[in-house]
Amino acid sequence: MDVRGQQNEVSTGRLRGQHPERRFQRVPEDRMQIVRGVTVFVAVSLAACGNGLTDPTQQPAEFDFTRDLIAFESMRSGNSDIWLMTVDGSEVVNVTNHAAADGDVAWSPDGARIAFASTRDGNTEIYVMDVDGSNVTRLTDHDAVDRFPAWSRDGATIAFTSYRDGNAEIYLMDADGANVRRLTDDPAEDVEPVFLANGSIVFCSNRSGGEADIWAMNADGSSPANLTDNPSSFDCAPNVVRASGSAAEKLSFVSDRADGNLSIYTMDTDGSNVWRVTIDAADDFDSSADPSGARLVFDRYGDGNWDIYAIGMDGTNLVRLTTHTADDMNPAWRP
Repeated sequence: MDVRGQQNEVSTGRLRGQHPERRFQRVPEDRMQIVRGVTVFVAVSLAACGNGLTDPTQQPAEFDFTRDLIAFESMRSGNSDIWLMTVDGSEVVNVTNHAAADGDVAWSPDGARIAFASTRDGNTEIYVMDVDGSNVTRLTDHDAVDRFPAWSRDGATIAFTSYRDGNAEIYLMDADGANVRRLTDDPAEDVEPVFLANGSIVFCSNRSGGEADIWAMNADGSSPANLTDNPSSFDCAPNVVRASGSAAEKLSFVSDRADGNLSIYTMDTDGSNVWRVTIDAADDFDSSADPSGARLVFDRYGDGNWDIYAIGMDGTNLVRLTTHTADDMNPAWRP
């Protein structure tokens, strides 16, 4: 699954217009319609990739969950599940293995737990589990769609997107699901929150009236500010590149600002110093940085399906991590 593929009537300028009564659906065309309001992809024939990766589809007899790992969504089991892989892509394991759709992976700050969205109880709710898939606990319980969980740096709270008030807004709850409170109140779509080190929240919104932009606000929802502010380009899917050494904290995001196709960019947390990381005719999405801030993982639609790649922050040393014929997407590097 890409949980972004939850289908609804899609019109240009509406951001990720998921209908609360629809289950997750996943095809590449649906994904980009939801994101941009237009059909971007057409079917292309699959091409073999001989990069030598084993890309196993079965859970190994013993999988070391203490390592540096990348979580991701995959359709390789027939429906969307959450998988883990080593950072070279050589070992993978399915940690949800459920008939429902599971996605929207978010690591806890200590790397011990994973928050995610699932349809396993009839509609889309947010859950948390241990890194090996055990101790699954439901955090939200509402008839509306709840998605895109993101942990605060201290692990005490989780921000998420909910449609419970009629459109997509950002909410906050304690890490055990208690004390839910609404942070945004705008007729536009506000989705995909992430926390900065100072406690402020970055998210994606089309509240400027054009295409989506990256916004920031205080932890209580006050003082929203547009960081990208480009009405002609689509800027969304923010994630945090944590400070490391002398390097300051940054944001990674997806944009079509250069030549119409979706590429991965980075920028400072105030929106300055924008840098294009990926330059390819294929569409790229869903970036996540390693703990050192040196590399990014992202998904690319290049051979008729979504696969996961890694790249240096400067755009060099591109490596393909998955080669499965099923869709692999939305990677999240363990903190």
